Amino acid sequence: MSKFGVLIYPDFSLQEITCLTSALSVWFGEKIDFIASENREYKSEEGLCVRPSKTTENANVLDYDCIILPGTVNPLPALYDEKLMDFLKTGTDADTVFAAVSSAPLLLAKAGILKGKKFTAGFFMQMTEVFPFIEKENFVHKGIVCDKNVITGIGMFFREFAKAVLRRFDYDIGENFMLDKPEHYSEKELEFYWTEEEYREFLEELKEFR
Repeated sequence: MSKFGVLIYPDFSLQEITCLTSALSVWFGEKIDFIASENREYKSEEGLCVRPSKTTENANVLDYDCIILPGTVNPLPALYDEKLMDFLKTGTDADTVFAAVSSAPLLLAKAGILKGKKFTAGFFMQMTEVFPFIEKENFVHKGIVCDKNVITGIGMFFREFAKAVLRRFDYDIGENFMLDKPEHYSEKELEFYWTEEEYREFLEELKEFR
């Protein structure tokens, strides 16, 4: 099993990473650490409040196989969060895979993790003029770009972003990852049953609530 961490910061996008985190946790049983610079509630783009399971003070980039960075409509608070940036900078020469979507490659660029690597992003192009740490010559205008230990994606391609990360870690996700269409199924195929053992476990669990 691999070890995954998700960075959270103000206005982070759950929608851009939940295909990935759901597959990791529900399909493949991976435990995910949610890491922030402070132990407090952070409100997502969608208005949901999330509290981290770890802070950057008690987490180490080198302990993770993959660090996932969601996009944010407001990247400046994260970009100028010294604790968060110091945490990322410790991974500059690490083998850790960094997976950043939408505006999040901006954070990797400032931390030096994108240095010399091809990448894509969903931030506005004027930012390449404002921030000298962005290597504009390495910006590739594609939906998903993988270079060495970095996977970057544009937010609208969140499913493809999830696929790229999952395949990097050799998870079996088939050919139609999260693309099933309801009209392709018969009524019989849409009936769901537990195994006998799962049913017994459910009945035992139900006793606690009655």
